[in-house]
Amino acid sequence: MPIRTLIVDDEPLARERLCTLLRYRPDVDVVGECGDGTSAVGMIKQEVPDLVLLDIQLPELDGFAILEAVPADQLPAIVFVTAYDRFAVKAFEVHAVDYLLKPVEADRLDAALSRVHNRRVTEEFAPRTHLFEFMQTIQSHRGGPNRVLLKSDNEIICLKPSEIDWVESAGNYACFHIGAQIRIARETMNAVEGRLLSHNFARVHRTAIVNLERIRRLKPLFYGDYEIELSDGTKVPMSRTHRQAVIRKLESL
Repeated sequence: MPIRTLIVDDEPLARERLCTLLRYRPDVDVVGECGDGTSAVGMIKQEVPDLVLLDIQLPELDGFAILEAVPADQLPAIVFVTAYDRFAVKAFEVHAVDYLLKPVEADRLDAALSRVHNRRVTEEFAPRTHLFEFMQTIQSHRGGPNRVLLKSDNEIICLKPSEIDWVESAGNYACFHIGAQIRIARETMNAVEGRLLSHNFARVHRTAIVNLERIRRLKPLFYGDYEIELSDGTKVPMSRTHRQAVIRKLESL
């Protein structure tokens, strides 16, 4: 079966060159072209291509934001196209099927397509096993993460930290309370704490992490423990071992 391929690049000449190089390949079927990130997300969801030749610098949504916006079960294989991003090249070698440097040369495109074919035969076509780690790596090199990514119910969910009210431990899982919704992710509370500490969250109990912006009041209980009341009325326990650190953080907000 031909590889159904979508070309995403804001430069018409770059898209034209890729189309020209692919035109006479019977193993590739170009299903569309996009010049901006928003259109790319829509076409990926509509066409569900096998492969996207994806530029990084795009209007509206860049290549990274496109990956964040597409549900995990609709993500195709990705071959990145870049002109200069040295760090991205190193990350792509590990996490993407391949990368192409502009201007794209025919032999490099052939090599990338060969890798796509091999990936298609030897494993699940979309490299989702590495996507979560890839997005975290990319975010850490873009001035720190401004999104929290959750692997939940076979999806990768992108959240702004401010959307999360609190997180509750459930054995080997973490329950993220987001308004009236609960999203469950297989993640330790220590890992969650490490990801949220820089976003005004605090560990208040071995089983709970709270968004400090959501705290309405603290009510003392017995033996130095407290009960936290959140803005929506939710009650969360706070142990005495975390009390002073939480109060200091609240005073500094």
